[in-house]
Amino acid sequence: MAKDPSRPRPTMAEVARAAKVSVMTVSYTYAQPDRVSERTRARVREAATRLGYPGPHPGARSLRRGRTGSLGVVLGEHLTYAFEDPQATRFLAGVAEVCAGHGLGLTIVPITGAPSDADRVAEAAVDGFVVWTTSDDDPVLPAVAVTGLPAVVHGGPQHRDVPFVAIDDRAAARAVAAEALAGARRPMVLSFPLDRARTTGVRNGLDPAEATFRVTRERLRGVRDAWEATGGRWPQVRVAVCARNSACEADSLATALLAGPDAPDAVMAMSDELALGLMRAAARAGLAVPGDLAVTGWDDTDAAAAAGLTTVAQNLRAQGARCAQLVLGEEAADETGPIEWRLVLRDSTRR
Repeated sequence: MAKDPSRPRPTMAEVARAAKVSVMTVSYTYAQPDRVSERTRARVREAATRLGYPGPHPGARSLRRGRTGSLGVVLGEHLTYAFEDPQATRFLAGVAEVCAGHGLGLTIVPITGAPSDADRVAEAAVDGFVVWTTSDDDPVLPAVAVTGLPAVVHGGPQHRDVPFVAIDDRAAARAVAAEALAGARRPMVLSFPLDRARTTGVRNGLDPAEATFRVTRERLRGVRDAWEATGGRWPQVRVAVCARNSACEADSLATALLAGPDAPDAVMAMSDELALGLMRAAARAGLAVPGDLAVTGWDDTDAAAAAGLTTVAQNLRAQGARCAQLVLGEEAADETGPIEWRLVLRDSTRR
């Protein structure tokens, strides 16, 4: 019989009366059928079919169990970044793999820097949060904490008792910068944003402590360590700040930086995307890599290998999986080991 759309949705109590059983028996028929005899289950389902009752509303089940069946990823980037950036997609694939193993969904909660970000997080219908790299002062962090739901931060910052997953960015930056800046006279860093304002610009000897993004801060410290180990002075190093981790933005910024007598002869980029954008600009300017310009990246993407880019390799998919496992209680924060990374030497550096 076709359901009359104007008729109110039948309730579980109505099904119970029609089948001459208790409301609890109807609930068990759908949620825990092994607790109800086959004969009684048949009677309940016959009554439900006759009344047009489709079964308990999934949202109601979630409220009773205290679960929504979804894990939230708080993404401090434009939503399309999750699908366009190679490392973001790898990270999310790791989270999704763990979610799939638990029969959970994945909810992306994008934040834009607007005052509504904290409300968006507070209202998210999720069972826990994985927070993608953000700044020390991002209001979404206390908003996540206030929910009382399990959470983990990836990349930074470290926040109170929230588990934290990241490689040793300072050590990795020190290693890759030693390759990038070997023999350099005009060294430069192609940097991630310093803070949530995401202002572009070029600075000499920028104090790493000014960066409120932990990843940016620690990588700048690592470059400074490497340069000073060669006897260089940090004010000699120019830091070109990009607003986004975008090859197009790096290409645009580098086009101006590579012109003139003060063009850098060595650049440590904070990602493969930035490095590849820089290399495109260098090719247009007629500069040879590494003869005229040594370049390093970070992440070891497929495109980095194809371009012969010296870089830092890290497994973002494994890190995404670890974040999800921590949120779901599969691992204890004090039992997880350090995140591995390695230096991959290719043809874009001189040594």
